[in-house]
Amino acid sequence: MRLGLFMMPLHPPDRPMHAMLAEDTEKSLLADRLGFDELWVGEHFSATSEPIASPLMFMAALAPRTKLTFATGVINLPNHHPAKVAAEVAQFDHMTGGRLILGIGPGGLPSDWELFGNTDAMQRGKRMLESIEAIQTIWASDPPYDIAGPTWTARIAQAVIPEFGIGTMPKPLQHPHPPIAITARSADSFGVRTAVERGWGVVSANFVSERVVEGHGRTLQAARAATGRTARTDWRVARNICVAATDSEAEARVFDASSANRYYFHYLSTLARRAGLLSTFKPREDLPDEAVTLEAIIEDCVICGSAATVLDRLVALRERVGPFDHLLMAGLDWSGPNAAWEQESMRRLAQEVMPRFRQHAAAGGR
Repeated sequence: MRLGLFMMPLHPPDRPMHAMLAEDTEKSLLADRLGFDELWVGEHFSATSEPIASPLMFMAALAPRTKLTFATGVINLPNHHPAKVAAEVAQFDHMTGGRLILGIGPGGLPSDWELFGNTDAMQRGKRMLESIEAIQTIWASDPPYDIAGPTWTARIAQAVIPEFGIGTMPKPLQHPHPPIAITARSADSFGVRTAVERGWGVVSANFVSERVVEGHGRTLQAARAATGRTARTDWRVARNICVAATDSEAEARVFDASSANRYYFHYLSTLARRAGLLSTFKPREDLPDEAVTLEAIIEDCVICGSAATVLDRLVALRERVGPFDHLLMAGLDWSGPNAAWEQESMRRLAQEVMPRFRQHAAAGGR
């Protein structure tokens, strides 16, 4: 049972970018000191509230200062030429000594869809698959390259000088490539089925109800049965987590007017409501939209309490959704009292909750 930190990251949009980046760096270094195993960082180009355009660039600055395994959470493949992603990921894999998980997705930010001309959901999914297939082909072959798809081409045929390495694309350090993982948001996720078919990992998003994560578990089982795969899928479940000395203290922090958890779900649920995509927040599928209040979303999506209560809730979550082997804690904004609150949560989770949660998982608990 590995522990990771998942940062979109998400901040109030009026904060200076340099301050947000410095804070996210500090948060990552704290995770490393506390013994977190992984750091997942998201990619967004057109939101001052989600300010990291290049997770690889951000994590490269952390590589010599930490022991963390780094993961892109995610590179939105329809927004990039696959040859560029292939080269940059290969370089990063060498820079970190193979400490990379390649998280991929079709993109989740509407302004990025518009920016890159990817507003059609079906096309985004197709372009994601086209891109990763091109990337894997580049990594598995030598020049000349002649990769043609509906969206992109990658050709090097004339300018190949083998004795000088000219025309040869770099290969990752990990063979045949870094582990690949895909994020999942809907209960019956196409991404989960694709991951099982292709041997990728799955990351259940933290900004969905437990009902949706339970759906991911069912889809994983069904996909394994349908494909005849016996190997267990690498499954990470991300959640917002607040650990305090007592249950009442943790609950007060989560629902406080200045709470970063409250801002986080206000931001995401408002965007989802405007886009007609509120269903992923519903604890019951038949719940009407007007009943999906911010308080109800927080109640379902945030695991909070004392260390003992959080342990019980994590055990109950694993029994409900299925045997995931990686827990990702969502990283939040540190404005106001939230820095102290989240630092305490990270420390208590790593030192008081995870040792016992790992014992439970190792003992075969579902």
